[in-house]
Amino acid sequence: MPAVQLDLRGLAAQQPPSRRHVASVVDDAEAVHVLGPVPALAAVLARLWRKERLPTVPVSWQPAEDPASTGLARSLGVGTGAERELPLVRDDHGGVLLAAGRVTAFGEQRKVMSRRFGAQAYCDDTRVADGPITRIDVRPDWSAVDRISVAVVTLPLRPVQRVTGRALQIASDPVQVLRDGVPFDREVTSWTWYADDRVRWRLRP
Repeated sequence: MPAVQLDLRGLAAQQPPSRRHVASVVDDAEAVHVLGPVPALAAVLARLWRKERLPTVPVSWQPAEDPASTGLARSLGVGTGAERELPLVRDDHGGVLLAAGRVTAFGEQRKVMSRRFGAQAYCDDTRVADGPITRIDVRPDWSAVDRISVAVVTLPLRPVQRVTGRALQIASDPVQVLRDGVPFDREVTSWTWYADDRVRWRLRP
C-alpha cells in the first residue's frame, strides 16, 4: 500500500510539529513517508509508539538539509539497502531521541552554556555525575544495538567524561532538556533516556 505523506519541510530544524496534525495523518496510515527535519521524524515515531503501531507501520524519511538531519540520515543509511528494523531511544516523558539530547541549567540556551547545576547521573551502573556540572550530551549509537553515548561536561575546556550504555538516569537541580534540538516544555528535576530493547521501528529506504 502506498505510504501516506507527511510534509513538514516548512518546520525549522528545532521546531516541533503540531501533535494534532501528526496524529491526523499518521493514526490510520499503513505506511508513512516523512519530509522534514529530525523533529518531524521523531514526532511520527513517538505517535506510532503511543498508538502501539510502531512495529507494523513502515516509515520512510526525506530529511531536511540542516546538519542534524543530514547527519542522522547518514547514520541511518537513509535511501540505501532494504527495509529494516531499527532500535529506538525513548525517555520517561513520552518522547523519543534520534540525533542528540542535551541537559543544561534552565534558561536561555546562550546564557546557560557556562552555568553549572547540581546533578547525580548514572549510565547503567556507572556514576557519571555527582555534583556541579555544565551539561550532559546524549546520542543514540546507530553503530550498535540498544546503546547510547553519553558525554558529561563538568567545566568548559576541561576533559569530557564519555561512556556508553543502555540507559542514562539523571536527578538534578531544575534543568532544561533538549530533545533533537527541541526544548522540553518545562523545567525538570529528573530525566531518563534509555534504549528500549522491547521496541523496534521499520525504516524503508
